[in-house]
Amino acid sequence: MPSNNTAVSVTRPSGHAEIVDEVSSWLTVSAEEIDRRFHGDRGRVVAAVTGLNEAVAAGDADAHYEQQLLLSRIYQTVMRIPEQPTAEGSVLLHEVTRLLERATMAAEDRRIEPGTLEEAPDDPKQFMSWLKGLVRAHRAFKHPYYTEFINHEAGREDLRTYVIQESLVDGRFDDFLAMMQVGTSGASKMEIAGNYWDEMGNGDPDSVHTYLFNKIYEVFDVREEDLEGAMTATDLLSGNLAVLLCRYRHFYPEAVGFLGMTEWLAPDRFRNVVRAWERLGLPEVGITYHKLHITIDSQHAAGWFHNVVIPTADSPYMRRGIARGALWRVNSSARHLDERLARAQSSVERTPVAAG
Repeated sequence: MPSNNTAVSVTRPSGHAEIVDEVSSWLTVSAEEIDRRFHGDRGRVVAAVTGLNEAVAAGDADAHYEQQLLLSRIYQTVMRIPEQPTAEGSVLLHEVTRLLERATMAAEDRRIEPGTLEEAPDDPKQFMSWLKGLVRAHRAFKHPYYTEFINHEAGREDLRTYVIQESLVDGRFDDFLAMMQVGTSGASKMEIAGNYWDEMGNGDPDSVHTYLFNKIYEVFDVREEDLEGAMTATDLLSGNLAVLLCRYRHFYPEAVGFLGMTEWLAPDRFRNVVRAWERLGLPEVGITYHKLHITIDSQHAAGWFHNVVIPTADSPYMRRGIARGALWRVNSSARHLDERLARAQSSVERTPVAAG
């Protein structure tokens, strides 16, 4: 039952789009210029962003999209090498960023079942088993978006949409590893380094994983200008959470949990993507990335649990952070996949059946 589910640009009916576009317009202006020009406007800007966050907390879906869109655009200033001055380092932009980040974190924390983090065992090995059991019981673990829709029903355009929506995590996983390893040592640093070297194709430029991921774009003729307009709030949130946790050192344990679960879940999910790809007879060059990660991420997940999670889970602070990051990952992933599945099924229902 293939669908016609395509990547549809998101409309922006929200009344908060004005402040989002204003702050976005700063991003290619130098930090010094922004702080000089808008010094007197600080109160207005902070109030507008605070109002945006309050609308999201009240359940405004359009505001949630604007919130995550702005955070995603701001994060581009730390995730790309620019060709002109940027607002990175602006005091005012930093304040706006922290407002958005705190609101995003608070929303994810509210979705963790009360008392869950306090149930974590003290022993690191028992903690690891407890955490894996928690995720195995989560609906994100074998979500029907993958096991049913992608596996059996997805059409070519569905896979194109899927690739675009996954790009904010899969398409820059090497950078996340590079960011989160700063300050680590011993077995943890070596595990992250080995993982990163695999992402780098073990020194072969043609085997670098981001290069292979971009080959999928060639199959589907996905261009840079196609990406942002195809993202939903939950797409943007997935990428934003990864950047947030990897860029700050005090969120290292959360990054351990978040990235660890990302790698643990990937092989099973990617098997469904490979089946769909082969079912549709798409070019082999576009599925190399997913085929590689079925094997590599299984190895990486095992190494991550034993060499990063267990050594890190040596204090209540660290255990709580690892579990928090892991739950942020599966909770946000479940909502993300619920949304994708609902949109795909809605598209199927709208597709007219040809007369016999």
